[in-house]
Amino acid sequence: MLQYKIDVLAELKEAGYNTNRLAKENLISPSSIQKMREGVVVGIVILDRLCELLDCQPGNIIKYVPDEK
Repeated sequence: MLQYKIDVLAELKEAGYNTNRLAKENLISPSSIQKMREGVVVGIVILDRLCELLDCQPGNIIKYVPDEK
């Protein structure tokens, strides 16, 4: 299962992107912002946007954690 390695919203805020700006400028939809708040990993399109906004690689944002069986 994929999990966030960082607090994405905190990193975006530090980079100058608060949730109002993200939604107002149509950078990330409110539903995707809510998913990130809940810890649900967003889709590849939003992950691509996050990498662009944060100037990083996907591996800096998410990690793979094996499911416990």
